[in-house]
Amino acid sequence: MEIEYMDTRQSFSGYNRTINKTLAGFDLPSLIEKMKVSQKWKDGELNTQVLYNSQGIQIVLTALHEGTEVNSFQTSDSVTFQIVEGKIRFRTRKESVFLNKGQALTLDENIKYSLTTREETVLLLTLVKGTPEHSGILIP
Repeated sequence: MEIEYMDTRQSFSGYNRTINKTLAGFDLPSLIEKMKVSQKWKDGELNTQVLYNSQGIQIVLTALHEGTEVNSFQTSDSVTFQIVEGKIRFRTRKESVFLNKGQALTLDENIKYSLTTREETVLLLTLVKGTPEHSGILIP
């Protein structure tokens, strides 16, 4: 089996394509580095890159500045938050948790939540439309 490597010198838009139509690969450290030198980031805005978007699944890489608050957000999708760098405080109406680098949290659809970054943070978000039995995704 031959392994293909992605050229990390490409623009961000080159990373939402698939390799051999069944594999999608991403060089996260390189993408994060490029996100953090962008003008958008320098202007104090969060920076988001859609890495994959297909058949009810979306994978998004998001870089947030320290102290960024995302309030009163509710999604109709199931979401997994994976902390690639940094720390966040994650809140629902009933619970509050801190997530650190390397930790992940899954949230069912239709749950209102908010989050606050405790330091410069990068999240990898995986959004799945609807419930697994309706999305065409098989969960073992």
